[in-house]
Amino acid sequence: MPASNSAELVLLRHGIAEPRLAGLDHPDRRLTAAGRQRTQLVMASLVRRGLRLDRLLSSPYLRARQTAELALGAGLASGLALDERLKPGGALETLVTSFDGRVGLVGHEPDLGDLACTLLGCPPGGLVLKKAGVIQLRRSAGKWQLQALLRPALLIDDLGCC
Repeated sequence: MPASNSAELVLLRHGIAEPRLAGLDHPDRRLTAAGRQRTQLVMASLVRRGLRLDRLLSSPYLRARQTAELALGAGLASGLALDERLKPGGALETLVTSFDGRVGLVGHEPDLGDLACTLLGCPPGGLVLKKAGVIQLRRSAGKWQLQALLRPALLIDDLGCC
């Protein structure tokens, strides 16, 4: 368990990306124009609501890096580090073993949803994160609690657009 008694984890799924080629995933798939716009609106809404992260870690895959860069541009965090464990199928659970403060992880599904389920004690697949969606967890007294599971449409509608 993390060393501190209280911590917050914000899981951010990458935005809408280019289609897979021949059904295969590729690390260099970019965000589409619509994915970029939608992600920018989501990040702006999170910042407007007062969310700030102490650290932001991202999958090295291009679509996740682009999502993380949009988060930086919106002011969600002041710096970014890439972490191989955030690749699809990576060892995400090792990222939450010791941290304090508010940490954001930008990555992929089903990995992020399954990480949240592991921390909350629900079965894998119990939480599904939409593209550019957000899961916010808080650990207090050694136990993780779900604070928010937000679809992008909820945040974008809040801005009175799209």
